[in-house]
Amino acid sequence: MTPRTHPVASAVAALLPLVRAEATAEAPAAGMEAADLEQTVWLRLFETWGRGGPPAEPARWVRSVVRAQARRSRRTARRERPIGGRVPEPEDDVGHGPEGALLMAERRRAVWAALERTPGDCPRLLAAMLSPNDLTYREIAGELGISQGSLGPMRSRCLGCLRRMLAVEVGAPARGGKER
Repeated sequence: MTPRTHPVASAVAALLPLVRAEATAEAPAAGMEAADLEQTVWLRLFETWGRGGPPAEPARWVRSVVRAQARRSRRTARRERPIGGRVPEPEDDVGHGPEGALLMAERRRAVWAALERTPGDCPRLLAAMLSPNDLTYREIAGELGISQGSLGPMRSRCLGCLRRMLAVEVGAPARGGKER
């Protein structure tokens, strides 16, 4: 005689790969750890389960909760401000001389570090676009093995992802700023 598994345990086992994959995909752009995002999704699932049973379409529900939590995290990060002072603007703290050069180098390292954490082919695309060789779209498309027509939309998605990641790490611009 085999022991019966609890319905919640079987649902968790069935949804685990999807939750993990969705959280891993959305976490970098949200500026949070994938494990934290995954944990929040499980919490929401168990809250929903406790209120009235499992969602009707679990896969769709998981995707929507992961994306909603990622959006919530980005909004929260934009609103956070340091205690006891204004947020320095980038041009405020970069002076001339060795200190300014050091700060600019640190910013460059932060951008390249964030660039390497972007999902998919974004690191290769953005690195090609930032190349000192000043490659044309045709050369970049050939290097990546994609059509030149798909380069623009891909570049836009990658830059948006990089922008969201840097906004979380470096701070979002003030209201009315240039970020969309």
